[in-house]
Amino acid sequence: MRIGVDARELCGRATGVGRYLAGLLQEWARRGPAGAGDFVLYAPEAIALPLDARKFRTRIVPGRPGTWWEQVTLPREASADSLDVWFAPGYTAPLRLRVPIVVAIHDLSFVAHPEWFTIREGARRRWMVRHTAAAAEAVITISEFSRRELVERLDVDARRIHVVPPGVGTGDWGTRGLHSQAVSAGSAVATRSHAGVNTICSPPVPQSPRPHRVLYVGSIFNRRHVVDLIRAFAPIARHRSDVALDIVGDNRSYPHQDLRATIAGEGLTDCVQWHEYVSDEELHAMYAHARAFAFLSEYEGLGLTPLEALAARVPPVLLDTPVARESCGASAVYVPLNDLPTVTRALESALFDARLRAALLAAAPAALAKYSWTRAAADTLTVLQRAAAR
Repeated sequence: MRIGVDARELCGRATGVGRYLAGLLQEWARRGPAGAGDFVLYAPEAIALPLDARKFRTRIVPGRPGTWWEQVTLPREASADSLDVWFAPGYTAPLRLRVPIVVAIHDLSFVAHPEWFTIREGARRRWMVRHTAAAAEAVITISEFSRRELVERLDVDARRIHVVPPGVGTGDWGTRGLHSQAVSAGSAVATRSHAGVNTICSPPVPQSPRPHRVLYVGSIFNRRHVVDLIRAFAPIARHRSDVALDIVGDNRSYPHQDLRATIAGEGLTDCVQWHEYVSDEELHAMYAHARAFAFLSEYEGLGLTPLEALAARVPPVLLDTPVARESCGASAVYVPLNDLPTVTRALESALFDARLRAALLAAAPAALAKYSWTRAAADTLTVLQRAAAR
């Protein structure tokens, strides 16, 4: 079986979809799954992921990796490769392909909340995803919440939807057990534990003058309320000189939110740092150094960075949503929307309440056990094989 893969998200600075695809590819490469056949990865430039070129052939398809590249340039190149099935890891696929399509649709934020997108971008996403879902032989999604969204908002036949939770983290840097005290995951350098949950070995971290650190990781969208996080953190910083907040992610907010102005306006320039992008090693150190994690998102297909935090033994503070409860269960502190005093108290508890921290971290292994790259890769491959057979 020859599997074509849209690999453009592995180029440049890989974010969510790129790391999702990297996790699957690395697991397929490690396991050498029987019957998987060959993979052909299509990208506009060379990808940085080290893979066996005999099993994972990269086809460079020059051009800007947008809709024209996907819908016009890419199918013309792929048609000559005798593919048996196409895997689209990021919401949309070339509609002119003459092979079965399996598409991963992680969430429907652009359908549920069109106000978060420009008129043109929202309309493009809705049209493309709706038509891709209709054309696909199978749709993969990452949570039961997203499965319900696909059925209710896009009218996708539930029989074509497969819930395949991803693993936590990507990479193949050694092995450490799930219950290790020094672990991290996700966007950082990760390993595969015996339980199938990805964790990592923490590197040495220099002592910080502000040892009680709150961490946020993820692209900055309005729905993630990063401005509210800064404002909720401010009362803690005004009363304590040993706290800090690290924000990691590029600003994709619409309407635009000026984080630097918020930080300056709250008088927090000495204890709040915004990092638009960091290396895996730098992020690894931030997870290792954090004492609490905050992710006040009101809409996600699945919030992976709170799970990364749990794998790093960092208790998360989350907005109380169905998908947050589905993913993290009893291992997080939940807060309501638009209640900054409650967020402040929750951050203080996650930072300083030893009994609460112990209870949250004791519940972490049960939450993390659902997220395994080994299982995700095997289940995704099964969906691809069945689609190709049909």
